[in-house]
Amino acid sequence: MKLSNLFKGALATAAIALTAGAALAEYPEKPVNFIVPWPPGDLEDVLTRMIADDFQKEYGVAAAVVNKPGGGGGPFPGAIEVANAPADGYTVGSFVIGVPVVGHQIDIPPLTPAKFDPLGIFLTYPFVIATSADAPYSTMAELAEHAKSNDVALGHFGDVLTPTQVTKAFAVNAGFQWGSDAAFDALDCNTLASGDADVINTTLQLILPCLDQVKVLVSITDERIALVPDAPTIGELDDSLNIALWNGLFVTKDTPQDVREKIIAVAQKTVMSDRAQAVAKETGALVYWQGADESATRVAADIDTIARIGELLQ
Repeated sequence: MKLSNLFKGALATAAIALTAGAALAEYPEKPVNFIVPWPPGDLEDVLTRMIADDFQKEYGVAAAVVNKPGGGGGPFPGAIEVANAPADGYTVGSFVIGVPVVGHQIDIPPLTPAKFDPLGIFLTYPFVIATSADAPYSTMAELAEHAKSNDVALGHFGDVLTPTQVTKAFAVNAGFQWGSDAAFDALDCNTLASGDADVINTTLQLILPCLDQVKVLVSITDERIALVPDAPTIGELDDSLNIALWNGLFVTKDTPQDVREKIIAVAQKTVMSDRAQAVAKETGALVYWQGADESATRVAADIDTIARIGELLQ
C-alpha cells in the first residue's frame, strides 16, 4: 500500500515538473511563420525573408515566409490567418497599411474589432507621381493649372491603393479633375512613351531605367526619396494627405511582451543591415525601423487620414 502511494506521489511530482517545464519553455521552441499576404518577389517579401533568415540564425529554429495572396480580395485572407492563429508569436503578419488601417472597418468579421498590434513598420514603398520629360508642367501646382483647361489622363495600379486615393484627393483639394483615369498592370517608361497615360502613379523602381526621360513631380512617401531629392513629398504640398503605402510586422493583441521583444530585436537589426539598406539604394524604397509605440501612433493617424480622403472622394 505504501509502495503504491509512493509510486503515485512520484508520478504526481513528475507531472508537476513537466507542466512547469512546459510553462517555462522559452520562445521560440518551434517553427515561426511570417505571413506575407502577397505573391513572392516584391519589396515586402524580400525584406521579410531577410528577417526570417536572421530570426532562424539568431534563435536556432526554422523560420519561413509564407505567401498568402488573396487575389481580388487583397491582403485580407493572409491577415485572417494571422488573426485566427494563437497569440504566441509563432504566426507573424507582414502587412501593408490596408490591413491594420482598413481591415477591421470593411465588414470582415475575423478582423473586427481591430486584432493586431504593430511590432514595427520597416518599409515605405517608393510611390511617385511622374510624367514625361516634355510635359508642359514640372510641378504639381503647374499640373493642377494645366489640368483645369486640358484633359490629363492618369494611370495607376487600382483605386483601392492608398497612393491612388492620395493622387485623386490631391486633385480635389487643388481644384482640378483628371480627364480620365485607368488601372494598369504595369506603369513604366513605356506607359508614358506610348501616350496611354499622361501622368502615372507608380513606384520609382519601375521608371529608374528611364529616369532621364521623365519628371518626378512628387513622392507619396514619408520622406523625400534619395534618388530624386528634388521631388517633394505629398505631405509637403498638402499636409492633409500626409500618408504613404508602408509595410510592417504585426502580431495579435494578446501576444506576450517578451515574445514581441524577441521578434523586434531581430527585425530591427535586419532592416538596418547593409543588405537591407542596399535594397533601399537600388529601388528608392525607404527602409528603416519605426518602433511599436510610434507605429501605433502612425496607424491611428493614418486611420484619420484615410477617413478624410474617403470623404473627399465620395
